[in-house]
Order: sequence, then structure tokens, then C-alpha cells
Amino acid sequence: MRSMFTAVLMASMSVACGGGEGGGGGGADDAATAALGTASVSGTVTFSGTPPSNPAIDMAEEQACRDKYPGAPTDPQVVVNDGRLANVFVRVTSGLPSGATFPRPSAPAVIDQDGCLYHPRVVGVMVGQGIEIRNSDPLLHNIKAVPTVNRGFNISQPQAGMSTTRTFTTPEIMVPLECNVHGWMNAFVGVTEHPFFAVSGADGSFSVAGLPAGTYQLEAWHERFGTRTATVTVADGGTATVEFSYSAN
Repeated sequence: MRSMFTAVLMASMSVACGGGEGGGGGGADDAATAALGTASVSGTVTFSGTPPSNPAIDMAEEQACRDKYPGAPTDPQVVVNDGRLANVFVRVTSGLPSGATFPRPSAPAVIDQDGCLYHPRVVGVMVGQGIEIRNSDPLLHNIKAVPTVNRGFNISQPQAGMSTTRTFTTPEIMVPLECNVHGWMNAFVGVTEHPFFAVSGADGSFSVAGLPAGTYQLEAWHERFGTRTATVTVADGGTATVEFSYSAN
């Protein structure tokens, strides 16, 4: 059941005081490669009402995974702690300088298969950035990417300690990852052209830093509750606060 939800936007800007342009970017053509700015957007994803129960997982045939849980394992589709929602992918969707590009991280994002679950469940990368998929379980996992616009992949990791790195070449929100051996295993990769994204943590918090001054539209995405947008304006050195509120109703 898709829950209805609302987004409450609270924007506050601090007055920019001194300071220079942020590092990053580079090159003489500033229109092609933009320097990172000094503005930021942070916030919290809240959840009101009783969250839906997560499906139970039968790991009876995978005792090595079952032993990693003190209680009955569940599929963590909805993770709510004290009214705060985790695993929400938040990104800037408009407002960046036209034609600007940003340097991608040299380090890969890491997704670990541990206890027959993907960790983290939601991750963001830039186009061309590596995604290192690890196996920490002493058993076979088969990782299948099911994108819509990117090229998919299907790789096997039969032993603990194995690692495979893949990349995506086109922006896409979101790319599902599955395991052909364990049908309950799911993860989601957000692929963007810029570094201005975040995933809400266990306390529902997120932060997007290094923005140039401007007015931006943000989108929040959750695998069960869908998307919502908000608009915020922030100055050099300023901070804006955004609250996305989801409901069980």
C-alpha cells in the first residue's frame, strides 16, 4: 500500500559573511567545470503514524546468514526510528549552473552483502563512479542490476571476500539491485550527473553540501512511498533546512 504523505518545507538562510569560493572543479572554462560552492541544505525525513510491518525472511536454508541476527530477520523496506525515516534518497534536480560539470569521486561507493542483505540498501553515485560490490557471506550471491536506461549486469560471487566493481554511464533514479539466489535481497542505486545528493540515515537526517548560491528544487525518493519535491533558496555560506514528512495514512 502506497502511503500518502506531505512535504513540509522550512527554509532558513544565514547571511553570507566573507569567505571565498569552494575548491573542486578546475580548468579555465568555468562554464564547463564548476567549482563547488559554500552553501548547504540539510534536513530530516519524518514519518507519522504506524509504519507498515516489514516482511519476514525465511533464512532457514542459509544458516550462516541466519546466525547473524539475534531475532527473526525481516526485509528492511521501511526503517523508522522515533518517527524518523531512513533510506530516503534526496537529490538536487534543478538550479545548478547550466552546462556545468562536477568532478566525480575517485573512490567507489561500496555495497556489502552481509547477512544475506545489501548494506546500505540505498546508495548514490555519480555517472562513471565505481560501485564496489562485496560479499561478506560464506555462500553464493548473484548480483543482478535491473536498470531502465543503463546497461544491466549479472555477476556471481560464490565466496566470502569477493569484490566486483561496476559503473553506470547515464543518470538514472533508481537502479534496482537484486540477488538471483535470495529473492528478498534488494538495493537501489541513484545515479546522478552531480555530487549534490544524500541518503537519510537511521535518524532521518541528510545533508547536501558544496552548493553554489542559488534556488534549487530537491526531490526525495523512497522505495515504498515514492517521491516528493521542495524548493529552497540559499546564499553563499548559507544553510537551508528542509523537512520531508511522510505519513502512514
